[in-house]
Amino acid sequence: MGECMKKPLLAALMLTVALGACGFRQSRLNPFNWFGTSQQQAAPAQYDPVTGQKIVPQATAGMVAEVIDLVVERRPGGALVRATGLPPTQGWWNAALKAENGGKPVKGVLTFRFEIAPPPGQTPASTPQSREVTVATYLSDAQLEGVSQITVTGTQNARTSRR
Repeated sequence: MGECMKKPLLAALMLTVALGACGFRQSRLNPFNWFGTSQQQAAPAQYDPVTGQKIVPQATAGMVAEVIDLVVERRPGGALVRATGLPPTQGWWNAALKAENGGKPVKGVLTFRFEIAPPPGQTPASTPQSREVTVATYLSDAQLEGVSQITVTGTQNARTSRR
């Protein structure tokens, strides 16, 4: 190996050791320390407070029926949380991700409700692709401090992205 090849190799080795020693593994600069692909979960079970019976989830005027995709994208100074939902029919509108618990993480989990308004009248169901609704919200680095999981809930399921 020539002398000109030893210097860049030595510099790269020293940089790797230095970054490993200074906490790069927990750093937000580490691309492997970011949110991954989302996983589907069952919606949290809800029970009637009077009878104690389990409530069967249905599409409501307040929440999307099913969350079909969740992506957390790195952006300057924070992240963009983008969710796609599938309402039961066409025409649902005015979607928003509403943070639960005042937007504060609970045990590292930041939870959002995928809220949506129903159509003003009867609308056809048509194809799933024609019913999809996508909504996003921006979170600053300060809001992401201590967050290891982001969950978006609908009436029938939830999706979670972890880091």
